[in-house]
Amino acid sequence: MLSLPPSVRIFVARGATDMRKSFDTLAALVIEVVDEDPLSGHLFLFINRRRNRAKILWWDRSGYCLLAKRLEQSQFRVFDQARGMDGAFEVAASDLALILEGIDLRGARRKPAYYDPNFPNKPRIRDRIEQSTPMR
Repeated sequence: MLSLPPSVRIFVARGATDMRKSFDTLAALVIEVVDEDPLSGHLFLFINRRRNRAKILWWDRSGYCLLAKRLEQSQFRVFDQARGMDGAFEVAASDLALILEGIDLRGARRKPAYYDPNFPNKPRIRDRIEQSTPMR
C-alpha cells in the first residue's frame, strides 16, 4: 500500500505513452501534456497503448525517480476518460494503488466516510450528545 502525504497529487496522463521514454522525456510530457511542473513533487502516471506497462515519474528534491511496472497477464484498467484525449486527470492515492494492481475501477463506488457530516445513516456526535443530555 502506498502511503503518500495529502499534499501529493497524482496525475494520470490520458492516451498512450511510449515506454521507451525516460526521465527527461517524461518530464517534458508532464509540461506539455499534463500542464504541470515536473519538479512539484507530485506523481505522474503514464501507461502504454497495450495497457500492460506503466511508469510513474516524481521529483524527490534531489532528482527524478522512476517507477515502472509490467503486468504479465492483465491490463491496467484506467477509467474511460483516459482514452483518446489529451491532458490528464487526477486520482486519489488509494485509486493509484488499485490501478497498479490491475483492478478495474470503472464500476467502483466510494462509500462516504463515517465522519462526513452528510452521512445519512449515522447522526453526528453533536446530535447524539444533544439527544442524550436532558434539558433543565
